[in-house]
Amino acid sequence: MTSAADLDVFEAHRALLVAHAYRMLGDLGRAEDMVQDAWLRWSGRHVHVESPRAYLVTLVTRLCINDLDSAKTRREESRSDRLPEPVDLDEGGIGRVEVSDRISMAFLVVLQRLTPAERAVLLLREVFDFDYADIARLVGKSEAACRKLLERARQHVTEEKRLFSASADEHRRLLAAFTEAAAEGNIDAIVAMLAEDAVMVTDGGAEGRREGGIRNLQAPLAGAARIAAFVTATARSMDLDTEVHELNGQPALVFYHEHAPFAALLLAIANGRIHRVFFHADLERLRYLGPRRDA
Repeated sequence: MTSAADLDVFEAHRALLVAHAYRMLGDLGRAEDMVQDAWLRWSGRHVHVESPRAYLVTLVTRLCINDLDSAKTRREESRSDRLPEPVDLDEGGIGRVEVSDRISMAFLVVLQRLTPAERAVLLLREVFDFDYADIARLVGKSEAACRKLLERARQHVTEEKRLFSASADEHRRLLAAFTEAAAEGNIDAIVAMLAEDAVMVTDGGAEGRREGGIRNLQAPLAGAARIAAFVTATARSMDLDTEVHELNGQPALVFYHEHAPFAALLLAIANGRIHRVFFHADLERLRYLGPRRDA
């Protein structure tokens, strides 16, 4: 029978575990499922646990790796247009347990490019400070192999690290300028804000999304001029309400149709330019955006 002390310990770690599973999976609903499964295993254990934090993180990591190894998940993650699910940290139950550079959309996109083992090794070492012996046991590899996995994962993160550190004020300024230029159809202004090698990803879900004459991009779109042309054409075809919300720890634009979330726009910024444009249009994965405030 579960004791009140077991429940208290688990609840004290719940936000941390949800954040960890969300980083591993890029999907908050699945992350919550992993944490619920971890609770069942925690409450039904028959061993003494000296470090509940380490035990629970290990449980959740193993569950996430198993989930990522499933055939359905492998097919989903192989999509070139797939983006991690955007979340309002408070609405999603993560709160302020995470600093923004560890939960930002740009960081999650980098994590998604890693193998499940690389993700696990990077997060366990960099976020939770696990030693290599414990990591090796968890992922079923040698300590030497884990060091190699960490080296490769760090290399991927380092290549994109400049995109993780822009201030909230810079995000707000460029987000406002970008959306104003899009509404005005000002292609030149958008091009001036974008890095020359900027990339735009729109995720309309596995089946895609079409609204009017506009269909979501089914592959990333590269180049400032091409992105600006697509954005202005899309903006002309849509008449939606918008609000600025904080998603994944950074200012983002949420689009509403009849008070329901319709899409979300997040940016990755470095050195005063927009390097990544993330447009989320999968209706099934917009549930953690937070309600429209003036509805």
